[in-house]
Amino acid sequence: MVPVNSLGEVFLTATALRDVCKSHEAMFSTRECEADVKTLFTRCANEGMSFLTKTLPALGKALDKALSGEQPFSCSDLGFKTKAGSAIPLFMGGFLERVLHSDGTLREDGCIVSVGVLRQILYLWYKYELPYSSQDKLKVIDAFVKTEADLVQSDHELAKCQVWLDYLCEHPLKYRESKLDDGMMGIVLRAREILFRCLHGIDLVNIRPHHGPGTVSTREQFLEKYQWMNIDRRITDLYPLDTYFYASAGHVCDAYPTFPKLGDASLPARVCLVPKDSRGPRLISCEPVDHQWIQQGIRSALYERVENHYTTKWNVFFTNQAPNQRAALLGSRLGEYATLDLKEASDRVSLALVRLLFPSAVLPALECCRSLATELPDGTLLPLRKFAPMGSALCFPIMALTIYAIIHAVIRDPSAREGILVYGDDVVVPTEHSADTISALEAFGLKVNRDKSCTKGLFRESCGVDAFRGYDVTPLKLKTVWSDKPLPDAFASWVAYANAFIGERPTSIEKRRQYHGCYDHIVAALSRLYWPIADDSMPDSPVRLRHPVPAPTRPVPRRINKDLQKVQYKSLEVAPRKVKRNSQGWEMLLRFFAESRQSSGLNDCNEYLGVVAEPHAPIAVDEYTKRNASILAARWR
Repeated sequence: MVPVNSLGEVFLTATALRDVCKSHEAMFSTRECEADVKTLFTRCANEGMSFLTKTLPALGKALDKALSGEQPFSCSDLGFKTKAGSAIPLFMGGFLERVLHSDGTLREDGCIVSVGVLRQILYLWYKYELPYSSQDKLKVIDAFVKTEADLVQSDHELAKCQVWLDYLCEHPLKYRESKLDDGMMGIVLRAREILFRCLHGIDLVNIRPHHGPGTVSTREQFLEKYQWMNIDRRITDLYPLDTYFYASAGHVCDAYPTFPKLGDASLPARVCLVPKDSRGPRLISCEPVDHQWIQQGIRSALYERVENHYTTKWNVFFTNQAPNQRAALLGSRLGEYATLDLKEASDRVSLALVRLLFPSAVLPALECCRSLATELPDGTLLPLRKFAPMGSALCFPIMALTIYAIIHAVIRDPSAREGILVYGDDVVVPTEHSADTISALEAFGLKVNRDKSCTKGLFRESCGVDAFRGYDVTPLKLKTVWSDKPLPDAFASWVAYANAFIGERPTSIEKRRQYHGCYDHIVAALSRLYWPIADDSMPDSPVRLRHPVPAPTRPVPRRINKDLQKVQYKSLEVAPRKVKRNSQGWEMLLRFFAESRQSSGLNDCNEYLGVVAEPHAPIAVDEYTKRNASILAARWR
């Protein structure tokens, strides 16, 4: 059954259907709407939330495959009634008939508005972070272990390439001849060449280490991360203890009595399961604190080099998704660009592949802070053949560079190479080269997710943008689960969802979503639980609704602020929870040197910052913002 709460997910979905009926009366009659609402309530009563989170998205995926030309639309295994002799279900059938022929193939004059409406209804609850079962956990862990086993076979093939590479390096004439081949060895040599040009001269020793925001496997929190209990001996071989882990020579002298207690073992990472969406959890690997410290410094150096070097700055991105999103829109209009999505990409970039492609000069730095094993939830230690699992600071940049190098080596035409865009595992390539690209990536042990890759038709998706014939048809996907208890994150998320239901969409065929009933439904639910809620009449409030709220919900307490000469209202907002942690002065100083962008004593004493960074606002070294621990506060604005 659908869980009973003050929001009512099934009622919100029915409201969305009725909003569609009001906005598109010519396409969706009241009779058709009420029939679909009845089907919705019946199926949800029998199947529960799985109808919203699994069945409807499965129908949406079948539609996407038809839009991309992969295969005709079919919903025979989803339990929907269809018209006689037709593949089109009765549910949302009026819109589907404007997009598809009766046999499920795409119409040449397919209605773009209908595509946007269909995808909004079908994917509304796809990302909903419902609690997952123990079976879901085991499924994700088993897939992680299986992927590790799959790398054995791919590493066997890569080992052959490594032997052949060693031979070619000793025979320059054969090296030059092999580089011109279209086989696997030719790809390896050309990929090595582009990575050498990109990373030549990069200094991964003179880095600025710092901690990341995430959890570490050794479970230190806040200032505890700066109180070293173990530093891997593999790290200190390249990054000396006194230079990279202490603030100054004085810090080393004061910490000297504790050195006998300082371990130097190579500790394993630790597998954690975090919420992902309605399908189950996501697996990440928490790194040991000493590994994370160095990884973050190397990552910053890689980001700086790759995003500014002439060989990669127009093709590989780490902080900007806009190029991939624009390419998805352009590719859906003209069909000249294909979008590829890699499955389990972070887990399939093996250490052997990194050793094969990356310059030997950078490998010591990349490998010294790499976790050799990870601990599974049952306590089992799993040796890692992958270079770095998700959770390592080096996972994203190394994965993106590996993918780009292989694709760059496959596509020999310089003009076509300009159309390569890589953001993590989201890839854009010229459509005419997509088949060769997929074959090459899979030859090196990577796995292309063909269900999410778009190489045919006029449908594309990349970096969160779904496009059809040049129009944005990205649906709003609700993610944060509604709670009947006042929670800061739920409050902020659902205010944003309410606004998004009637928000601006400048690249869409519809300039504005017309789901006013959904907006009113969510506002009513929020009003019963939260008070007071700000709206656009109070522009200083960071969390506010786009339209005026009902009078009983409006912030009534107000005052005249004589200093600011304005009327202020008291309204709810989300504030981070601040945590004060006092520690020894050296640890606080080390934190300041690591996190402040100003020139510091660490730079002056140890000379490993390389360049003087831009001035940055001062930080409170004894204060932390606790993650996932915000509070609701009523404040004057």
